[in-house]
Amino acid sequence: MPAFHLQLPATLDSVAELLDALEAYAEAAGINLTVTSRLALVAEEVAANVAMHAEGATFFALSVTPRPEALDLAIEDDGPEYDPLARQAPDTEADLEHRDVGGLGVHLVKKLTQGARYERSGGLNRLSCSLTLAA
Repeated sequence: MPAFHLQLPATLDSVAELLDALEAYAEAAGINLTVTSRLALVAEEVAANVAMHAEGATFFALSVTPRPEALDLAIEDDGPEYDPLARQAPDTEADLEHRDVGGLGVHLVKKLTQGARYERSGGLNRLSCSLTLAA
């Protein structure tokens, strides 16, 4: 299975372009629909957060590196330093009117992936994680 890398401007239009490219990659690589859906959800959540909230970011980049049992993902951007994993998990048991706004997307990313980690290096934010290939 080949690797995938795409760097795009940090815009919402680019998020749609990224998802189209990921769909084509997954189909060509023979990745099953369940894993493809999880890959798209994770990529969309992180890229959209950069496009909407990382003031000054000029790009986001997604790399997918296949291993026999998993896909390793790395998402980078040049926005201000921000560790999305440091945010407290939302209280999904609370009534809607008592919940804080935001945080569900990062919660979803953590639930769909393994080994999520954040680092800031060379002026870039980097979120890394893995998606198991088991459906």
